[in-house]
Amino acid sequence: MSDSLSAEDLHRQAVVVDAHCDTVQLFNGINKSYHFGQRNQVGHLDLPRLREGGVKIQFFALFLEPEYKACAALERTLTLMEHFLYEMGKHPESVAVIQSWPDLAAALAKDKLGAILALEGAEALANVEILHILYRLGLRSVGLTWNARNMLADGVGAGRNPGGLTELGREMVREMNRLGILVDAAHLAPRGFYDLLTETSLPIIVTHANAAGVCSHKRNLSDEQLRLLRDNDGVVGLTYYPPFVAHSATCGIEELLDHFCYIADRFGINILGLGSDYDGISTVVNGLNDVSRLPRLTEALLQRGFSPEEVKQILGENFLRVIKTTLEQGGR
Repeated sequence: MSDSLSAEDLHRQAVVVDAHCDTVQLFNGINKSYHFGQRNQVGHLDLPRLREGGVKIQFFALFLEPEYKACAALERTLTLMEHFLYEMGKHPESVAVIQSWPDLAAALAKDKLGAILALEGAEALANVEILHILYRLGLRSVGLTWNARNMLADGVGAGRNPGGLTELGREMVREMNRLGILVDAAHLAPRGFYDLLTETSLPIIVTHANAAGVCSHKRNLSDEQLRLLRDNDGVVGLTYYPPFVAHSATCGIEELLDHFCYIADRFGINILGLGSDYDGISTVVNGLNDVSRLPRLTEALLQRGFSPEEVKQILGENFLRVIKTTLEQGGR
């Protein structure tokens, strides 16, 4: 690292992208003490802490609670979308909801947070027409499954021998490619992951997972999956959830760095990104207790020997590459 560029300066210059948070669950008024536009004592992120953490682009996931999945998935999805759009709309000077690449370029130029609306689990997507409606409302990223089976595919928790993509799932992937919606393979069972890579015409993302070669949790990616992701020009956002980092309820930044180093050494820098899972996890890597602490990760990456250019790639440039490729596809 150049003597003239500190870790703090490098972090400030970087386009930091966090590919997954569940903070929308705090927008619905259940926790009356939480206000997105203010610094909070609850939750892992809000506007002031996102600013302190240097985040420029944040994916906001809509997670469907299990009780809604059987018969009220679309209704619940629309309700959560309204919570998200209402909350973002209260801060037009600070936040821009991203629907196109020009939107994102403008947000970065104006130093606004680029908010990307994501779906975690596609239970609401009974047909392509619903996908189109949600796209018109701003949906730009879709996780095909959570842990269970749905109409598109099996998640990692769908029985002893989970299956791959259904015919509807394959159709949805093709249509997401055409519209310019990011396809997220987090939570997807291995057979579905491999099916997805044969079906997609665009790079995919895995918004929050780690390396199974370091921590053999079923939610983490095997070496074969990481190799295929590299060949697809995709990106994985490494998550700060200790059970995915070190099979433990607690761990530190050094254990998380083991995943960055493992993947970089074997599959290159280009597939690495950040996917915190803030506000969706009960415990967090020590030192990254909320989003305001992210500059510590930049410092730690530099200390582990990553160059400033590599750190910028990890912090956001890799995700930005895939976001640009996908959003520019939309409308063609």
